[in-house]
Amino acid sequence: MRTYDNPVIPGFHPDPSVCRVGEDHYLVCSSFEYFPGVPLFHSRDLVHWRQIGNVLDRPLPEDTPASGGIYAPTIRHHDGLFHVITTDVSGGGTFLVSAERPEGPWSDPVWIDLPGIDPDLAWDENGDCWCAVAGVAVARIDTRSGKVLEGPLPMWSGTGLRDPEAPHLYRVGGWWYLLVAEGGTALGHGVSVARARSPRGPWEPSPGNPLVSHRGTREPVQCTGHADLVQAADGSWWAVLLGTRPRGWFPEFHVLGRETFLAPVEWVDGWPRMGPVRERHPAPAARHPVEQPPARDDFTAPALAPQWISPRSRPDGSWSLTERPGWLTLTATGDSLDRPGHTFVGRRQQHPDCRAAALLDPGSGRAGLSVRIDEAHHYDLEVGGGVVSVVARIGPLRQRIAEHPVPQGPVTLVVETRTDRVPPPTATAPGVDVPGADVPGGVRPAGPDAVILSIETPDGAVRLAELDGRYLSTEVAGGFTGRVIGMYVTEGRAAFDWFEYAPIT
Repeated sequence: MRTYDNPVIPGFHPDPSVCRVGEDHYLVCSSFEYFPGVPLFHSRDLVHWRQIGNVLDRPLPEDTPASGGIYAPTIRHHDGLFHVITTDVSGGGTFLVSAERPEGPWSDPVWIDLPGIDPDLAWDENGDCWCAVAGVAVARIDTRSGKVLEGPLPMWSGTGLRDPEAPHLYRVGGWWYLLVAEGGTALGHGVSVARARSPRGPWEPSPGNPLVSHRGTREPVQCTGHADLVQAADGSWWAVLLGTRPRGWFPEFHVLGRETFLAPVEWVDGWPRMGPVRERHPAPAARHPVEQPPARDDFTAPALAPQWISPRSRPDGSWSLTERPGWLTLTATGDSLDRPGHTFVGRRQQHPDCRAAALLDPGSGRAGLSVRIDEAHHYDLEVGGGVVSVVARIGPLRQRIAEHPVPQGPVTLVVETRTDRVPPPTATAPGVDVPGADVPGGVRPAGPDAVILSIETPDGAVRLAELDGRYLSTEVAGGFTGRVIGMYVTEGRAAFDWFEYAPIT
């Protein structure tokens, strides 16, 4: 039997929403404080996804907090138009954008006069549009003006667990089905379902709830929830949903953020049913592999590829692909990665074990590679003044860990994340004597991985530091994002000849 591997979109890609047009599937995810916003993916088989763009091209204000900004988009196709509805929780509220083609251009935002987050869109047989929001409530809206025409009306809010959110409405076989995530988007997360003959209710909960939840289990995928359903062209049903892959000693840590998983759905007695979300599943019937972006970016294209993101904004004067052809030139807009307003161009870490490297010509500036969760949690490999340094920012603490001289001119910077550098949890269980399981001072090596920062020289690699990865995890930093690895400059101007990223297998 053919299988596929989960997650289908690894790394910080939470709150997935999907729609199908013909044989093509389109998926969007939350982007929070990162610019450009709402990554957009295409697939023919729901397994192989390629990012084809970003829906939002407007910068966010510099006072947008970490894990603020753009929450939980929904994508739908109706009457020849793609619609994406989402919420800027840090200002403005809920808005809708539309486009004839998924690649854009996308319209100016239409602001929806409706409180709440996690907005959804569904059309009834009369062509009226219904918008459900977390809480849970639904309203009939005018998508052209944003005006609420009816409601908001209270709906079924789940089985009684905390934080009913992520509502999605579907018309299937004479019924309206309502998916609701509940239990919080951490270890208690799950999805439940109810149905009614009309969006106005009354709602009947499924006797098989929850539709999916991994709470209280030993499944390697945790925090499963925030699901969206789609029917493939062959008639089969599937769910995209978020989940995490925690690692390390209790309470375990996830560093990649909430990722996008795929699971099969069956209909039994008029209700959707799902099994546990596995890291390996039977494959969908059709397989249409899509071309993936190269592991190495030589910066020869006329524009940055869509996977490159920056915190909040990327001012035109802060970067250039033409100033030095074949190089990405960055100009400092702030003097520290510890505060918003700095120049940073990065990509999501997508594999527990990976290697990222870049060739940097620092010139007279100060620049390097950073692995970041937010302004208060990042490890930096920085070149300036003829010295390469490792700097760790963990909460209120900032420390220079190591230094090494480097010659003038370009230098290759390398960041690796390795899970094999950490003893597995079973090996360090109480009563099991494992050499090296404890370090001086009684501190157990509990992290999910090690972050190794090095430079390459003519005489070979020089490892400057190996740091515990737990301090760049959601469990330590808080928030809703995951690690991003990227290039930065905090003084003057610097240029990068290439950047490469690849999993370590």
